[in-house]
This record gives sequence, structure tokens and C-alpha cells, in this order.
Amino acid sequence: MDPLAILAIFTALAMGGIVKGATGAGAPVAAIPVIAAFFDVRLAVMVMAAPNLLSNCWQLWQFRAHRLPGSFPWIFAGGAALGCIGGTLLLASLPERWLVLTVALCVAAYIGLRLLRPEFRLAFATAERIVWPVSLVSGVLQGAAGISAPVSVSYLNAMRLARPAFIATISACFIAMAAVQLPMLFATGLLSWPLLGVSIFALLPILGFMPLGAWLARALTPAGFDRLVLLMLGAVALRLFYVAFTG
Repeated sequence: MDPLAILAIFTALAMGGIVKGATGAGAPVAAIPVIAAFFDVRLAVMVMAAPNLLSNCWQLWQFRAHRLPGSFPWIFAGGAALGCIGGTLLLASLPERWLVLTVALCVAAYIGLRLLRPEFRLAFATAERIVWPVSLVSGVLQGAAGISAPVSVSYLNAMRLARPAFIATISACFIAMAAVQLPMLFATGLLSWPLLGVSIFALLPILGFMPLGAWLARALTPAGFDRLVLLMLGAVALRLFYVAFTG
């Protein structure tokens, strides 16, 4: 394997850990586009399958006392898990170019929402009314492209939850999707035991850099950290669009 590719993937996983440690989400948004740019979307999704499950289990345990009351977290997680089944079937059947384009569009949508509607707020009552369609779409995106953040993260962010409640809620959603996605990847023949070993190994840089992200969340202004992450994601999205239209 090209040493540059190894360095880029390690850096992407580390950046994913930093973003996740700071915000509670975002590791796939940082890592999957980079891995897809060097290899392909299917491999990128499989590499992130185990980290998505295990890192979110850790965070949910850390913030378990801050879970939102009532049925909302369960509905959000359950709908996302159902959507992830259909999304994984799309991952197994769609042409690679369409998968790359899907990832690029997801990243671009995430950047656009963060830039264009930074102060948008969603009342909890309204959020409850639309939780099923939002969670289903989130799951489809997670299954097909490994990235649900343009919908799931933006939706919870618009509710203006406190950081601990946000992390507890999004972690439960990611766990539900990952718990469905892993057996589905095996069932469709995409994931093998050696690849699962690679996926588990990919957890190390993510976990290793999550404490740095938590520290940066306290040391940097939120606006400064967001700008840095969005700049990196913008460069990756441009690369993916190039691959999708010229590959």
C-alpha cells in the first residue's frame, strides 16, 4: 500500500477521533471521504463499521445520565436502524461512482447546513413530530454511504441540546445503526472476518485522539474549531467530486 495513503488514512481516523471527542459525532464524516478517495466507498464503510459501534458505546456510557427522557431517543434510534437496513442493501448494489457521489453530496450538504443555517432552531415538539422520517433518512444515508451527519447531526443540533444530552442521544442512534449494519454487511458478502479485524484496528487512532478533541472543545472557541473542520471537509468533498466525475 502507498505510504501516502496509509498516512492520509491514519490522519483521517485521528481527525475523526478529534472531532468525535469534541462534538460527540463526526468521525465518519472526517474519515470515510478520505478512505473513499484512496480506495472505495464500500471499503471505507466497512473500515468504520466497528469504530462506529464501539466508540459510541463508550460515549453513551460516559454520558448515560444525560439521556433525554421519554420515548424520543428510542424512536430516533429505532427509525435509524430500520433505514440502515435499506441503505446497506443500496451499498451492496449501487455502482461505485454513485456511492462516491453520494458521499460527496452528504459532506457538501453537511457543510452547507453548518454555514447557511448556523442559528436555525427546532422546537422539541416539532422535532418529535418529524422524528420518524428524519431517523429513517439518517439510517439510509448511514447504510449507503456511512455518513448520516447531514441529517442526524443537523437535526439534533437544530434542537439546541446541551452537549451531554446531544452526545447521549446521537451515540444511541449510531449504536443502533452500527448494530444493524455489521450483520447486514456480513449477510451481503461485503464484510469478511479479516476486514472486520482491520475495522477493529481502525478504532485505535479514533480512541487515541478523542481525548485531544475533548480538550480542544474546552480550549478553542466553537467557531474556530468548526471552521477548521469545515475547511478540511471542503477539500475532501472537492476531491470526491473529482473522483466521481472523472474516475
